[in-house]
Amino acid sequence: MRKVVAATFLSLDGVMQAPGGPEEDVAGGFSHGGWTFHYWDEVMGEAMGKAFETPFDLLLGRRTYEIFAAHWPHAGAEDPIAKVFNQVTKYVATSSNAPLTWQNSVALRDPAAEVAKLKRQDGPNLLIQGSSVLIQTLLKDDLIDEIDVMVFPLILGKGKRMFGEGAIPAALKLVDSKASSTGVVMNRYRREGELKTGSFAFDEPSEAEIARRERMTAEG
Repeated sequence: MRKVVAATFLSLDGVMQAPGGPEEDVAGGFSHGGWTFHYWDEVMGEAMGKAFETPFDLLLGRRTYEIFAAHWPHAGAEDPIAKVFNQVTKYVATSSNAPLTWQNSVALRDPAAEVAKLKRQDGPNLLIQGSSVLIQTLLKDDLIDEIDVMVFPLILGKGKRMFGEGAIPAALKLVDSKASSTGVVMNRYRREGELKTGSFAFDEPSEAEIARRERMTAEG
């Protein structure tokens, strides 16, 4: 069985759009591209390097694929990330008939169904980079096993987000956590079964609480 790992950079308010540069993704008039640039340090570099040590195939949305395909094949053979990315299989969620020109690229026309099939096969994990639409699609079908996030200490206000309304409620377990010298928190979470709820309310609610609940019910 293969696992799907969603790895992304997030602002504190959950935006993941265009972390790498101003021209990376300006969809929706996004004007803050490159918001991760001034936060990198040695700790983050080590974390990124470790993430790419375990064998993986890439799982990408079409827009992220195009960003990567315009960069990594041209980064030079001495770049360790480029070397890995160029060699691995790239599975690309796309409805376009345009050719996938980056070597070892495979189109996924029905992402949820095809990713579910890939997970049942033997092989390396499927690593998502960026790809907000794809992440939200797979979350709706409960197909993501692990979430690796680097949360940056800033607020972007608007932009593409990792989590949408279709995400299935689920419990997660924190399995690793680090902080950089620049305030970036790097957390790794794995699925930990169903979401469990409880209550801190009094066993016998007060009259004020009963009235509050009635108002909430009436207001819908």
